[in-house]
Amino acid sequence: MHSRSAPPTGAKLAALTLGAIGVVYGDIGTSPLYALKEVFGHAAIALTRDNILGILSMVFWTLTVVVSLKYVLLILRADNNGEGGLIAMLALASQAVKGKPALRRGLLVLGIFGTSIFFGDGVITPAISVLGAVEGLGVLAPGLEQYIVPLSLLVLTLLFAAQRFGTGTVGRMFGPICALWFVVIAALGIPHIAANPEVIEALSPHHAVRFMWQHPGVSFVALGAMVLCVTGAEALYADMGHFGKRPIRLAWFALAMPALVINYFGQGAMLLVHPEHIRNPFYEMAPTWALLPLIVLATLAASIASQALISAAFSVTKQATQLGYLPRLRTQHTSVRETGQIYIPFVNWGLYACVVLAVLAFGSSSNLASAYGIAVTIDMLITTVMTFFVIRHGWRYPLAACIAATGFFFVVDAIFFAANAVKILQGGWFPLVIGGVMFTLMMTWKQGRGLMSQRLRDEAIELKDFLASVFISPPQRVEGTAVFLSAERGITPNALLHNLKHNKVLHGQNLFVTVRHHEKPWIGFDKRVEVEALGHCCWQVTLNFGFKNDPDVPEALQLLAGRGIDLDEMETSYFLSRDIVVPTIGSGMALWREKLFVSMHRNAAAAADFLNLPTNRVVELGSKVEI
Repeated sequence: MHSRSAPPTGAKLAALTLGAIGVVYGDIGTSPLYALKEVFGHAAIALTRDNILGILSMVFWTLTVVVSLKYVLLILRADNNGEGGLIAMLALASQAVKGKPALRRGLLVLGIFGTSIFFGDGVITPAISVLGAVEGLGVLAPGLEQYIVPLSLLVLTLLFAAQRFGTGTVGRMFGPICALWFVVIAALGIPHIAANPEVIEALSPHHAVRFMWQHPGVSFVALGAMVLCVTGAEALYADMGHFGKRPIRLAWFALAMPALVINYFGQGAMLLVHPEHIRNPFYEMAPTWALLPLIVLATLAASIASQALISAAFSVTKQATQLGYLPRLRTQHTSVRETGQIYIPFVNWGLYACVVLAVLAFGSSSNLASAYGIAVTIDMLITTVMTFFVIRHGWRYPLAACIAATGFFFVVDAIFFAANAVKILQGGWFPLVIGGVMFTLMMTWKQGRGLMSQRLRDEAIELKDFLASVFISPPQRVEGTAVFLSAERGITPNALLHNLKHNKVLHGQNLFVTVRHHEKPWIGFDKRVEVEALGHCCWQVTLNFGFKNDPDVPEALQLLAGRGIDLDEMETSYFLSRDIVVPTIGSGMALWREKLFVSMHRNAAAAADFLNLPTNRVVELGSKVEI
């Protein structure tokens, strides 16, 4: 979907809106399971009338400011050719300041750090969502509490094990199930609000202001848990490319936000009368007969929320790989029609291992709440900073307007971050460690690839000069086409040197292909191929892909048919150089990082898989590179 396309209407708009309810709002939609009880419990807030109204007012205005104003009205405007998400924002911001190299490098590092932290968030979300849903068993029958962790692990195991099959047909049910979930949580709140309509007063911000003025210290601590109400807000932006701005906005204002507010206010209304229900106010709102089906529905909604985040982890990994920040990983397409539906086994089971560790280490949604928030608020802060540079340097808005548009949100995000930073020792360290490990891996790979490319360039032979010398006394030509993959345009591929040395032949047609990934989400077929004739039936070919395009080399090469280069797939061979990297001292990275890079390089998936090459027609020739 691109920003220039006509906005959807009618049945298409309804379908996209329903889809957005399932994918975009699953995470934030399950927050009522645990958010309000953690706000009161984390800050040890007395359950008085004024305190309850104050907290409800803070919840409402947090949803309004962070989600409605910041993400729905501002951030959704900063699309990158219709795409959203932190990597799309990073690409947009880096392009906006491309004339300022130092600033661009700083923004790239900041954006990659935010992307790394996302993986920490990706571990906590499935764990806390599923635990929060299954904990309803403790309300249904206190004797079942001992089964909460085992059942949560069973649900999570089934969820991750099913990833290799793709969402497919099941994915079509996400929207209806989540729509039902929002209707049900609203229905739970309405009777309690009707019984205690005074909670409606909390819509006025003066209750929040009064509470913060009277209890500044408690308010600050409460904000550390208040962020639980808006976890998943970043999904509004990340999934913009799938659904578009209008369906996402419509789903939020027409269903998601009203249902969330009604449920939170319903919990508050119940606590005014029954403060003893603070142990699990969400499930305590439900009549006894509805508890079991509500637990089942909550578990389904939590699984959908987790599924959306797992799918996002696959997508982010793929995009980071194509931008050169992660090694190639074995990737499976789970749909023949939807190219975006992918499965990356290493990411899937890595996430699963960390999620299981989180469930076992923390044991409950309340304990996990201490670990939650720090990663979310870091990403929120980074998104705000990136937005400033996009609207200032990309859109050329006046400085005062840019500061006005983002300064307020930066202050809000900074306050939430500070409130969560005090929880680092209570569990906030967990997602930070995961994010730190990912950041180290990503920066090591990027820098290692740069060192490796530089070493190859230093030792390389210019392609044109080499071919000129070869054709002084040309080798025997054989039928067919040879495609030599090269990381650098204009450089003689090592695979060509090895082929001439060992086979002493040259194919009838020779294509020297360089694949380039650009900092934009999509590049169309009209700009996919650049060709330069080198003579003697040899061509230099550059293939251009966006970070959301699937890098399908054979498909792209078929575009050469109209340029005098006819390819018969059965007579085409692909030659790759499988470099053996050797670490050396004093190359620009610490030795331990060089060894880490070597290990990552050794275990990277074959380029043939990543570029969709036919493996039965691929020839890999090795060479040694010292970095």
